Amino acid sequence: MSEHTVEPEVAGGLGPGTVMDRAVHPPRVDVLHLHLEGWLGDDLLETFPCFVVTESLASRLCASGLTGFTLADVTISTSEEYAERHAPGPPRFRWLQVTGRRGTDDLWVDDDLLLHVTSEALAVLRQGRLDHAVVVRVDRGEGPA
Repeated sequence: MSEHTVEPEVAGGLGPGTVMDRAVHPPRVDVLHLHLEGWLGDDLLETFPCFVVTESLASRLCASGLTGFTLADVTISTSEEYAERHAPGPPRFRWLQVTGRRGTDDLWVDDDLLLHVTSEALAVLRQGRLDHAVVVRVDRGEGPA
């Protein structure tokens, strides 16, 4: 089974409603508020240390049987500039909480805090829009994939 790193589009940052423990690394987020500033339309976004997906991609992930994640609520706000350029506003998003482990699950985060996915998970992610994500196949020296 091959794996890939995925570096999603960064479309904003943590909003003031985020509740986070910065005393640990990576910071532990209990409540996520994403403030969008320049979303280019991808269905998977990142704002350190969290990932979010559109509701449509969240539904595909849930239906897929993939492992290594849960979904939670996220609050979304937008900058004035974003609101002026994107009517009627952003779609509904879900917080993609990556909980998996390499070798066991389809999604996991490594020690460098990069998102890793199996080929099966990547196929599901690509059912959505990933135009601005950087996707790199990881060669683990396991032979041809």
